[in-house]
Amino acid sequence: MLLKKKRKSENILILGLGGVGLYLAKRLSHEGYSITAIEKDPEGSGLTDDSSNVLLIKGDALDVACWREARPETIDFLIAVTDNDAVNMVASLMADRLGIEKKIARVRSREFGEGDSILNARDLKIDLPIHPEELAAREIVRLIRRTAGNEIIDIADGQMQVLATRIDETSPLAGKRLKDISGAYPDFPFRVVSIARGIHTIIPDGNQDILPLDQVLFMTGRENLSLLMDMAGIKRERSHGVMILGGGLVGSRVAELLGKTVDVRLLEKNHSKAEDLSLRLDHARILHAHGLDENLLIQAGIEEMDLFVAATGENQINIMGCLLAKGLMKGRTAKGLGKTIALVDKEDYLVLATTIGTDIALNKKILAGNKILNFVRRGGWLSLAHIHGFDTEVVELRAEPGSPITRAPLSRQNLSSRAQILIGAIYREDRWNTAVGDTHIQGNERVIAICETHQVRDTRELFSA
Repeated sequence: MLLKKKRKSENILILGLGGVGLYLAKRLSHEGYSITAIEKDPEGSGLTDDSSNVLLIKGDALDVACWREARPETIDFLIAVTDNDAVNMVASLMADRLGIEKKIARVRSREFGEGDSILNARDLKIDLPIHPEELAAREIVRLIRRTAGNEIIDIADGQMQVLATRIDETSPLAGKRLKDISGAYPDFPFRVVSIARGIHTIIPDGNQDILPLDQVLFMTGRENLSLLMDMAGIKRERSHGVMILGGGLVGSRVAELLGKTVDVRLLEKNHSKAEDLSLRLDHARILHAHGLDENLLIQAGIEEMDLFVAATGENQINIMGCLLAKGLMKGRTAKGLGKTIALVDKEDYLVLATTIGTDIALNKKILAGNKILNFVRRGGWLSLAHIHGFDTEVVELRAEPGSPITRAPLSRQNLSSRAQILIGAIYREDRWNTAVGDTHIQGNERVIAICETHQVRDTRELFSA
């Protein structure tokens, strides 16, 4: 058995370059980590030596010869994300035997890796088990329970919040310039930190206008959230009726997690599966129906629903189902409800889904990948959050003494033109303060920054000495 290493974690071994593995290899290599990947078909993975700094090893994920070529004595993290649960679990055991300190494994089955499983994560030597369908289901339930389709995420230990919402033509902010909005609402501090417009994400300055149909990301203190929602014309109402299209792993789990807290109606096109679900989910109404039939949706009560979740295994059905449901729930829109959430597995379709009207599009690969990214990065970040529908990261980090960000006030840093980075808030005098142009960040101060996803590495360098 090889000895454990005592040095800075930066070398990562990825098993499997499917959706999650490919996503992680690209992101982590771009951020400066040394990546080795074992993949049966590296040519078909979409990752080549010419396009990344990843060392590709062709072979089986459990082939000892491939592991030797990967030099496990130099590896700090194993990320086992093949499409086979058993392979990922055995790989974690192998990695532990070979001295790799941190093991991450994708395990789709809820019968393994959980605290009450026959073989839990500790038994399998897994430091972070990843259940993509469970992550997706819990994220959907979080969105349903928080507000009516508006996304709210806690950051900075819950003291600050970011709110993502779509601006319609009736919003008091539509057509206004950001600096004019700030001047009109001086009573509480807030910032617009990102705008998703069509297929583009904008890190705005004060001259940026807000347009109807923009998806806007606000930041403010927790105590000011209600004021912010009033200012933006957002009605905060809980969802009381949720219709779910698809009774697979995600859809059925959403219905299970919601329990009796809301009126749940689940549509499943497979008759035998619908019968099984009706026995297992006795609190929900299970309907044998296809989600793209307008008459069946009306008969199922779509016009009474507050939120529609499309969670089948087919991207096109999920997107089209949301569009159809959106039109049938027009009466709920006036109350700030009538929202849609689509599960979209193909990354290219995420932009399409949000552009043509779906309120929130979720991708299991990105949810799983971001959870792994947070685990790997946690030595360099205090926290990090990715917002659905935005090519944007919200990060909390500490400024190292002598780092570039500490050398001048923000107004002289020219961050937006240099790297599309915006400083949202700074922790000073025992509280979070909205950052302004005269703010001069000092060494060891905690800061919340917003950047485009591909600028994460540049942001970290700004705060590193």
